[in-house]
Amino acid sequence: MKRSSRALTGAAATVSVLSLALVTGCGGGSGADSGKAAASPGTGTSAATAPAAKARSAAELEKLLLAKGDVAGYDVDPGDDTLPKGKSAVKADRSACTPLAYAISGLPPADTEASANNTVTSQTSTPSPGALDGASVEGAFDIDMTIVGLSSYEGDGAEKAVEAVSDGIAACSGGFGIAAEGENLKITKVAAGKASGKGDQSVAFAVSSDMDGEGTATFTVDVVRVGSTVSTYYTVDFASLGSGKAATVPAAVLDAQVGKLT
Repeated sequence: MKRSSRALTGAAATVSVLSLALVTGCGGGSGADSGKAAASPGTGTSAATAPAAKARSAAELEKLLLAKGDVAGYDVDPGDDTLPKGKSAVKADRSACTPLAYAISGLPPADTEASANNTVTSQTSTPSPGALDGASVEGAFDIDMTIVGLSSYEGDGAEKAVEAVSDGIAACSGGFGIAAEGENLKITKVAAGKASGKGDQSVAFAVSSDMDGEGTATFTVDVVRVGSTVSTYYTVDFASLGSGKAATVPAAVLDAQVGKLT
């Protein structure tokens, strides 16, 4: 599908404002069965017998985030200009959907002060998302950008964080609204996805968004627990915006980040 310059420019502009609003110059979306982390195949995996580890500090998590050179073919950026400054900047209109909204924006899905996030972008000769303008936007969409979030919890907090995401998938299947950084987003559908099977516990879900008449954008979110630490991944594939094809988290990015947590 040929995308209008309005839709492309809108999607690109929002990248520099807020990761959640990557398509709000166009639209919002999410919906389907439960993604229980320890339930059915394809929705999640769990190692319930694993002992709970002590929570890592925010400083420790910063050091564990993917860094330059960790993933071949990808650039790593702190994401300071694109990611929400904190949970107060992201509000879901239904409490059950809050963990999903946080996971999408690289924030902890449950309560903790120990968190860190960044963005990992496929290398390209075109300008970075934050530098796009109307003249360069058409050639800058053959990239994908993944928002990576790490959070750590005491006791069984990490397991409960993943479970909160799983519960939210079923509860919010019909969609929900998000207010973030002055943007009002409408998630239209949430559906359980195929979990990665990595770490001690994993779950995945897809959110879909109507791009203001320019097609449907669908994004996959992966959540993986390793001991007391939860990692979240949300990828936008700019080349597939509006096509209806789901943007999936690159395996190389997920594998590299989980590897640094084990």
